[in-house]
Amino acid sequence: MSMLRRIYLLIIPCFFFAVNLFSQETLPKFTVVKRGADRIIISWINPYGKGIRQLSIQSSLDSIKNFKTIATLPDPTVPQNGYVDSKPSNDYMFYRVYILLDSGKYVFSDAQRPSAYIAPPATAAVKDTMTIVIEKNDPKATIVTGQGEYKPAAKPKPIVEKIVIPERMIYVKKRDSLMGQISENMVKKFRDSVNLKTKDTFSFKTPDTIVIKTFVPREVYKPSKFVFTEKDGNVKINLPDALTKNYNIKFFDDKNQPIFEIRKVREPVLIVEKTNFMHAGWFRFELYQDGVLKEKNKFNIPRDF
Repeated sequence: MSMLRRIYLLIIPCFFFAVNLFSQETLPKFTVVKRGADRIIISWINPYGKGIRQLSIQSSLDSIKNFKTIATLPDPTVPQNGYVDSKPSNDYMFYRVYILLDSGKYVFSDAQRPSAYIAPPATAAVKDTMTIVIEKNDPKATIVTGQGEYKPAAKPKPIVEKIVIPERMIYVKKRDSLMGQISENMVKKFRDSVNLKTKDTFSFKTPDTIVIKTFVPREVYKPSKFVFTEKDGNVKINLPDALTKNYNIKFFDDKNQPIFEIRKVREPVLIVEKTNFMHAGWFRFELYQDGVLKEKNKFNIPRDF
């Protein structure tokens, strides 16, 4: 034993900890537990395989109505998955799962509140007085007790609880039409693109829905110098070179429905009676020179004629 170094310890308590993951329910059932002060973990096992098209997590203060979608899974076909609500309104929210299958059928799970996560208790081994004999430069150890010598079992590897947090998806709509989805971390880039490259308006309708409002420019009216309304309400056509060039004019109502057409303007100045337009309001015209559009504009017939 001259090559051995002896270390005597009176009482060495040895503890072995068992870490158990909470069991997961199979869809449409699911597991929801509270972990810490502000984490709600929703998890499940997917029995539908690749036949599931969409899976969304919804929450509500009420177990019957007012449910709102807080997340839509980017890949709902994962066999075992989950979602962490890191910003719950409170720890007594109700949660449910919406499942859309490839067949077009859909399922809402029952609503449930989070249950408290109870960690398994640590289990202590038998305490005993022992002598540890460690050979120099040798990592192996022999434990000597009143029952004799033995080699200790290899230290068990800890079980690591791995929680996959799916990326949150945001719906993008224009009016009532769904344009698509973008990931949450792409929202800023998408907003900057809309604001810098277009005149459209970007806004959140709900926490998971973006609405794009199309920019509609205001029409700036500039009266025509060729076709315009006189003070008496009649329409004057002023084409000084009408005798040498070929002009024709088409008239339309405010909904662009054709009214009538002057196929050949034969006079430099021509007056069209306002009664030809049947009512007051805005009218449009198209002036063509030799078959080519020269001007497209509008004029107003006053209401007092």
